[in-house]
Amino acid sequence: MSFFSNIFKKKERGPIPVAPFLPREVYEAETLELKDIIAPSALKIGPRDLNLGDKLVRTFFVISYPRFLNESWFAPIINLDKMFDVSIFVHPVDTVKVLRQFQKKVAEVQSQIHEREAKGMVRDPMLDTAYQDLENLRDNLQQAQEKLFDVGLYITLYAENETELDKIESEMKSILESKLVYVKPALFQQEQAFKSVMPIATDLLEVHSKLNSSPLSSLFPFISFDLTSDKGVLYGINRHNSSLVLFDRFSLENYNSITFAKSGAGKSYATKLEIIRTLMFDTEVIVLDPEREYEYLAETVGGRYFKISLNSEHHINPFDLAPPGKDESAASVLRSNIINLIGLFRLMMGGLTPEEDAIMDRAITETYALKDITAESDFQNIEPPLMSDFELVLSGMEGGESLAQRLSKYTKGTWSGFINRPTNIDINKKLVVFSLRDMEDELKPIAMYIVTHYIWNTIRKELKKRLFVIDEAWWMMKSEDTASFLLSLAKRGRKYFLGLATITQDVDDFLKSPYGLPIITNSSIQMLMKQSPTSIDKLQQVFNLTDEEKYLLLESGVGEGIFFAGLKHVAIKTIASYTEDQIITSDPSQILSIQKAREELEATGG
Repeated sequence: MSFFSNIFKKKERGPIPVAPFLPREVYEAETLELKDIIAPSALKIGPRDLNLGDKLVRTFFVISYPRFLNESWFAPIINLDKMFDVSIFVHPVDTVKVLRQFQKKVAEVQSQIHEREAKGMVRDPMLDTAYQDLENLRDNLQQAQEKLFDVGLYITLYAENETELDKIESEMKSILESKLVYVKPALFQQEQAFKSVMPIATDLLEVHSKLNSSPLSSLFPFISFDLTSDKGVLYGINRHNSSLVLFDRFSLENYNSITFAKSGAGKSYATKLEIIRTLMFDTEVIVLDPEREYEYLAETVGGRYFKISLNSEHHINPFDLAPPGKDESAASVLRSNIINLIGLFRLMMGGLTPEEDAIMDRAITETYALKDITAESDFQNIEPPLMSDFELVLSGMEGGESLAQRLSKYTKGTWSGFINRPTNIDINKKLVVFSLRDMEDELKPIAMYIVTHYIWNTIRKELKKRLFVIDEAWWMMKSEDTASFLLSLAKRGRKYFLGLATITQDVDDFLKSPYGLPIITNSSIQMLMKQSPTSIDKLQQVFNLTDEEKYLLLESGVGEGIFFAGLKHVAIKTIASYTEDQIITSDPSQILSIQKAREELEATGG
């Protein structure tokens, strides 16, 4: 309070605490008003532009419109990724006065038409069109269907230097002239023009065009791209107009998303930010984490964190069966799991011939039958078989000996610890993370396949609002079976209130797969962040990006990109609070400093 008193009031005694950047006359007058604070230190007025502090400013006015103005014709200007101001002045015109003028104008045009006819001259289409337009407008004005207005449209551009300003001017003019709208700079009137654009509602330029209600309505700038809704998750800030990108993925036709970004562009950071905010809306989140990036997040919010490796104490039995849903039969559940298991074995053995495929199908069915699990049985309370049981059945079948030998490394060898044990995990927390970082690269696709199937079976047990995040999804695109299953999740997830979030940095591997593009088309939300020059052309083709959007992705900083939701897309920047940043950061130096601070706190008993 005392600060503002010192600024805006005179003191009777003592020196005035003023900032050194304020003018000397303000010091001496011992007064300081708000305009003294916000006004630039100097203003230089030129014939074509203004020097406003460190900015160069140029104002334009519209001088001509086409015969017809289409809806949203002004949208490309409003959404131009530049610094500019727009002012629209609308002055109503007295209808009675206009009608008298129209009567005179109609008579003039009609007289010209008759004169040409009398001289035997060829009809002038321009005169005929003008006459029809005047007649129609006069009728509409007479019937109060339309009103007439004097409209002034002024645009002020800002730039760092004249070269940049000329470039922006050229871009703006080309957009407008393509729509037959023409502008001129306010020569020797830049001061009045700039004041007219300022938000003080004063039209000093007074360059007007007459527009009736219909074309005027197309001018109103209610068309800027924004994704601000009444509910949902804050994804970031709109880089065009600084509005909030607030959106609910569960309000779209499907709940899936896909994120493409090069390494270090901030994709995991943005994903973790969405997760921590999604948890506040009674949504369960499951994460498949290949790089151990979500451990601290799970620990912070009280979630579960499972380390999946050959030496892990956590195991998943791929022969587990989900209980049949309301609209499912035991036979369909069993059949579906047999198909999924064949896909798993195809992955484990590096491919199967049609004959081997048939043997595997028969062996799986017999293995389940040994445990009294059939299409007619109630298997909800029956202990499922293990991989060793399947190997035993397979080895006793004709043609199955060689397949059993190929399978033995998963039942008796070094890899048996992970896959040949009963399931001993439970995912009944708001956030569950499966880490595959310590799994050997050769086994990672297999592990991802098994884990995703287990998660899918769990999801089908109970209808809940869930988000399933698959980071570094390019691992799953390496195999046709894992990629096919990922597409199946994208297609079927909505039925179970599941949103699938697919994140990848390897664009080429993802799009080379025949399942890559269908996964994209089945994702209502797409997030494109900073891209490498080698992959940008492919993305431009797939997402139908403009050249401007292409260069935006190449030049984006960390956490910046383009956010697609349905038919809308905006340039976005993800922003986290300090607390969120401390939880979700992936910066190694920041992580080390946080760990050091925690160790020091623990050492002091804090």
